[in-house]
Amino acid sequence: MVFCGAKDMQAMAVPSIPRTSHIHSVVRACEILKYLQQCTDDVSLDIVCRHTQMPRPSAYRLLTTLVSCGMVERVSKNCYRPLRAARSKRLRIGYASQTEEFSFSRLVSDSIRSAAYRAGVDLLVLDNHCSPKAAIRNAGIFVRERMDLVIEFQTNHQSASLVAARILEAGIPLIAIEVPHPGATYYGADNYRAGVLGGRALGKACLQEWKGRVDEVVLMELPTAGPLPRSRMTATLAGLREVLPRFPDENAIFLDGKGRFEDSLAAMRKHLGRTRAKKILLAALNDPSCLGALQAFEECGRPQDCLAVGQNASIEARREMRRPNSRLIGSVGYFPEKYGDSIMQLAMDVVEHREVPSATFVKHRLIHAGNVNSAYPNDLEIGSADADSLLYSKR
Repeated sequence: MVFCGAKDMQAMAVPSIPRTSHIHSVVRACEILKYLQQCTDDVSLDIVCRHTQMPRPSAYRLLTTLVSCGMVERVSKNCYRPLRAARSKRLRIGYASQTEEFSFSRLVSDSIRSAAYRAGVDLLVLDNHCSPKAAIRNAGIFVRERMDLVIEFQTNHQSASLVAARILEAGIPLIAIEVPHPGATYYGADNYRAGVLGGRALGKACLQEWKGRVDEVVLMELPTAGPLPRSRMTATLAGLREVLPRFPDENAIFLDGKGRFEDSLAAMRKHLGRTRAKKILLAALNDPSCLGALQAFEECGRPQDCLAVGQNASIEARREMRRPNSRLIGSVGYFPEKYGDSIMQLAMDVVEHREVPSATFVKHRLIHAGNVNSAYPNDLEIGSADADSLLYSKR
């Protein structure tokens, strides 16, 4: 199909079509399509009806037909916009994954790959290996390859400015996952909301199990991720104080678990060797860190002295919740398996210069032993081979 400008149309001798030969339904469909193409925002069915003065059932049938024919896309229930114009070349997006080490980041990567495939996008995937040097090197590769957009997933806030500068200076738009990058569109955790959810759950468990008596709260953090992820831990304290308002600030201990099972295990081992606290509440930036710290309690024969809450609701944490007498009372869900579609939609909007928010947050939910099977019913079908990759499988 050739699209001509107004002057070209005037210059072309196109014979007029007699009005009697018009197909009324096609004319009405064209009216809808012309209106949608004039709109900068998504348009609801009611607005289409009001503008075209069509009955709602007729407008709905015509819109459904246009969707089926690939002329219009349904954004949500009864909300539409014209399909993006076909590109002369496929969109090329660079994706720098955090690492393949953790199940959370693997799920994010898998969902982005799947969403890119469904959207017909050429995706160049590079691995940051949790290394600032690798992230900066990968940013340079994306620039040399002249990507249309870059999706960055790396958790070192000190290198974030260098990564962002290299990409943005090349005129390439950037989406940052989980850790904000200067000038980038953010997608990921609502850290304060997630922390408060975990803190409230921890406080309620303390009331139920220990009648509100607690000697110490240990928070396993990741300082290299910067102040925003750290707010997840301070918000945990805020949520805890909503339930236990008299808990003193000096009894909150921050330990650097580096976001890893082994480092958190070592840090908690050392702490348990010197603390006199008997009843300890544990919260961590992510599930591997939480599970590593829990392992330290088990090794020293003190599992009953701890109540813990994690973040991410990863499969490792969900299996721990199902274990009889587990001290993990819950983990805040981020649902990384759903990241891909949202991020790809955001990427398309950015590339096409649609107005997008500076930050898009995932919707969090506390996953615990009482709802884990309904929230993740397919967990029990995962083969035992996957269990070999669990970071705490050597208990």
